Amino acid sequence: QPQPQPQPKGRELFRSQRKESEGSVDCPNLEFEYGDADGHGAELAELYSYTEEPELSHNRRCFEEDFHTQVPNRRWLELDTAQQKAYVMRLLDGLEVVNRDKRLRVARAILYLAQGVFGDCDNEGDVLHWSRHNSFLLYQLGTFSAFLELLNMEIENSQACSSALRKPAISLADSTELRVLLSVMYLMVENIRVEQETDPPEWKTCRETFRMELSFPVHTEEPFALLLFTMVTKFCSGHAPHFPMKKVLLLLWKVLLFTLGGFEALQAMKVRRREELGLPPLPEDSIRVVRGMRAASPPSYGIELMEQQQKRGHRSRRPLMKQDSLDIYNERDPFKSDEGGVDEEENDDVDSGIEGELDLMERDAIIPPVPAQRLPIERVSFPKGLPWAPKVRQKDIEHFLEASRNKFIGFTLGQDTETLIGLPRPIHESVKTLKQHKYVSISDVQIKNEEELEKCPMSLGEEEVQETPCEVLYRAMLYNLPQYMIALLKILLAAAPTSKAKTDSINILADVLPEEMPITVLQSMKLGIDVNRHKEIIVKSISALLLLLLKHFKLNHIYQFEYVSQHLVFANCIPLILKFFNQNILSYITAKNSISVLDYPHCTVCDLPELTAESLEAGDNNQFCWRNLFSCINLLRILNKLTKWKHSRTMMLVVFKSAPILKRALKVKQAMMQLYVLKLLKIQTKYLGRQWRKSNMKTMSAIYQKVRHRMNDDWAYGNDIDARPWDFQAEECTLRANIEAFNSRRYDKPQDSEFAPVDNCLQSVLGQRLELPEDFHYSYELWLEREVFSQPIRWEELLQCQ
Repeated sequence: QPQPQPQPKGRELFRSQRKESEGSVDCPNLEFEYGDADGHGAELAELYSYTEEPELSHNRRCFEEDFHTQVPNRRWLELDTAQQKAYVMRLLDGLEVVNRDKRLRVARAILYLAQGVFGDCDNEGDVLHWSRHNSFLLYQLGTFSAFLELLNMEIENSQACSSALRKPAISLADSTELRVLLSVMYLMVENIRVEQETDPPEWKTCRETFRMELSFPVHTEEPFALLLFTMVTKFCSGHAPHFPMKKVLLLLWKVLLFTLGGFEALQAMKVRRREELGLPPLPEDSIRVVRGMRAASPPSYGIELMEQQQKRGHRSRRPLMKQDSLDIYNERDPFKSDEGGVDEEENDDVDSGIEGELDLMERDAIIPPVPAQRLPIERVSFPKGLPWAPKVRQKDIEHFLEASRNKFIGFTLGQDTETLIGLPRPIHESVKTLKQHKYVSISDVQIKNEEELEKCPMSLGEEEVQETPCEVLYRAMLYNLPQYMIALLKILLAAAPTSKAKTDSINILADVLPEEMPITVLQSMKLGIDVNRHKEIIVKSISALLLLLLKHFKLNHIYQFEYVSQHLVFANCIPLILKFFNQNILSYITAKNSISVLDYPHCTVCDLPELTAESLEAGDNNQFCWRNLFSCINLLRILNKLTKWKHSRTMMLVVFKSAPILKRALKVKQAMMQLYVLKLLKIQTKYLGRQWRKSNMKTMSAIYQKVRHRMNDDWAYGNDIDARPWDFQAEECTLRANIEAFNSRRYDKPQDSEFAPVDNCLQSVLGQRLELPEDFHYSYELWLEREVFSQPIRWEELLQCQ
């Protein structure tokens, strides 16, 4: 019988752990600035896969063949605006032809215009300039509406769907028409969306008109974003596997960003809404505070501390042992995942006694002759002031007074926060301080209004609902919203780097795989990079659009936000995001899945060097991958939105053993990412137990320094009155009932007929004039004959019914 292999011990275990812990100390600060999107050129480049590169020259040929017959011996850049408009109008007429191939050639010529007529340009700046110029020109001449009609035709093209369903493997060729249409629309949306100081006034007017057209549709009853959501669900249901999902999701994200507004616009809307509701201004600008934060050193890990101890030799052993006696009770992590060697803090063989949360710099300081009690003063640089103003909710003041009255008086006064008779002086001071920092959110006001409308529907009358782009979108999405959320999470799961390939998972590579699979090693490497890049872009677009939806719905109405959140939670969004982070997140953020010489617009104006396996392996010289860090921050923000003030969902974080996964993410030295990781750790510390808090003191210190304080929130001690497990299911059920009541009251108008007055007078009812169709009198006698006179009346049945 083969003997079971022993577990690696000693040096082998240290070596295996070293791989995981690399970068936790050496990782430099990442110079990353979070925003609505990446740079303009980078966002346009991500629209194209590297396998689509030959199509750029195909588009150019289609344009030049037509252009040189219409305008001989001239270049596009030499034409004046009137001539350019006349040529574009001729192209748009060509979209009306019946022949599918001719239509596609014209669409490709228009795509070449939107791509910036790169054949006439000398550098990347010129390509981007003409791409913007042509996008505004195309929009002014009605190109977007024409392409929208063509897109609807392609979506309903049952022949293409059935052809794709029959194929064993789907490639780029199956989605050619859709990719051309979506590329033109994406370039127009992105180029018009991005504002520049040098834009002429007519472009600014054009931008606002386009935003209104996308937000409040005139010709159709649905906003454009809903059509794209429908494409996503159709793709996930398996009815249209050839849909180019990356382009659909990128376009959907940019349409939402354009119509709803980015994070700066959202902050301005929030300030304006608080003024309208008569609420005090926000204590600080959260975007500015986060930008001003500095990253903290990540917690150090057992293997690094052991190596440092061995290097220092006998002289430093005694002080180290004395320091480590603080961590002697650091037993096996109770939230350890089943996979061995996943996280350094989970290996009890190495960590017991040396896991302490001090980093290497602080460890060095322990060597004599420095006294132990002076260490924090000399080595730890405390901030001059905490970054966030503390906040207190009305509920917190009520809980505090309830506990104080029970203790000192023996009875409570419900929600009364004014009467302080019989309470000691220090309690008066505490209540005064709490009220000074009281924060009333827009959500609190909306919930209170909703309760009043539910109580008094007749006396308060009809609610005035402001017709914002967000409100229009929610009303359109409402009845299929669960399907939209499930579809987005399905695609996110398929694109996550930690997902295993399964037979039942959806194929998201339809718009990246070429017709002929690679035959050389170099082609295989290039396709491998392209596939990984493709998945990263999908994760980026889904994470960004979900975060946008959550933030805008929350501002528009809290129950719209809760409706989306609840369906994300029901669709297993929380474990999905945790699964995404259960990888070497530092490697993901520094991944080099891009070939810069093949990126648009560089590849259109520069001679391409010969690619080799070595140059592909080396990748670019960037310190990190912008889109991957952006995706990670977005996913952490979504997780925060889903779990904030929801104890049942916080318990899901605990049950899914998120603490070690999140703690590993602190290795990334970027302040914004660390802030959202620390927020997620803060809300669950009370459930992790005293032992975890004791052995993770540096993490606790970072939470104290970086995360906003709630004055009487004992997050670090675990004595919270709200931490009762039997309330969890009731909490979700109550929330669901409130959401359904809101949706029914505001959007199910026909069901409210019970409140309409009823006319009981027979004469007035019979005397009402009814609008009859024009052709009614032609068929009236026939109807009487068939429905009344020819039908025998069964009087006995009538009597029996009585």
